[in-house]
Amino acid sequence: MSTIPFEIQQQVIQCFGKCFYYKDTVETFMRSCEVPDDLIYKDKEKPKFVWAKNVLNKLNQDETGKIIIRKMVTEFYKMRDIPIEVEKRNEGIDALRKLKRLVDQNKSSFFDTSKTNSYYRNKQEKKIKLAQQKATKIDDLKHKFYEQIDNENVQNRGFELEKLIAELFIINDIPFQKSYRNESNTQQIDGYFRFDGSDYLTEIKWDKNKVNSAQISSLKQKVDTKLNATRGFFIAINGFRNEVVKDYSNRDAKIIFMDGEELIHVLEDRISLKEALITKITEAAKTGNPYISLREKIML
Repeated sequence: MSTIPFEIQQQVIQCFGKCFYYKDTVETFMRSCEVPDDLIYKDKEKPKFVWAKNVLNKLNQDETGKIIIRKMVTEFYKMRDIPIEVEKRNEGIDALRKLKRLVDQNKSSFFDTSKTNSYYRNKQEKKIKLAQQKATKIDDLKHKFYEQIDNENVQNRGFELEKLIAELFIINDIPFQKSYRNESNTQQIDGYFRFDGSDYLTEIKWDKNKVNSAQISSLKQKVDTKLNATRGFFIAINGFRNEVVKDYSNRDAKIIFMDGEELIHVLEDRISLKEALITKITEAAKTGNPYISLREKIML
């Protein structure tokens, strides 16, 4: 496959820098073009122009990457407007128009629909293989979880659960940072992940009894000392006391709850982790209930 002209690639970089405001929007655009997640996240913290340049440089190294670049160009070409939050809209629109003019000059090469069957067959086979590998890994985690039920060493059981949760997130393509302490060494945090544009501090408990409000307050204090967009995600294998839901509903608690039964639903592949998170976050936003059950979602 021929390389996309240098001038067009440079204009793609300009479009990434000028047609988007939020980096999460750039991430979504890249993912829609099938840019690998590891490549997306590698330089996300850098300025958008540098980020895009590095992504394109990496993609140019093989034929699959060049196909992804062509898809980027095509998606930009199909855009009729840019996101409303872009401050310098005229610059963004001008960048998009210039890219379209360049593409029009090379239109036949960009919109040639004669694609090789072998490429798409291999791509489909790769998707199936990855799905099978993911299912196998989640099944392994399920067995590891059941093995810990008879573990009477509470500290060791909790440590193994933390590792299991971290692996579950990573398998589901949600970057997860394992247990760490803050810089002042005053807070122990069981985990951190970013999902759908928000940051979540994670607390994981496998106590004999249900979690009470006092235990939740520890996570809330950690959340409250971070940026406003930070939320909490509390996993309690044996569930939560009744007053907990009352104490942390319909208020600015910003904490989502999950219990062991719901975790098992995910480990048994009745619902994906991403679907579970979306369900809980959406319902919490709509109703104020941080402990909406996944059971009805699974039964639909």
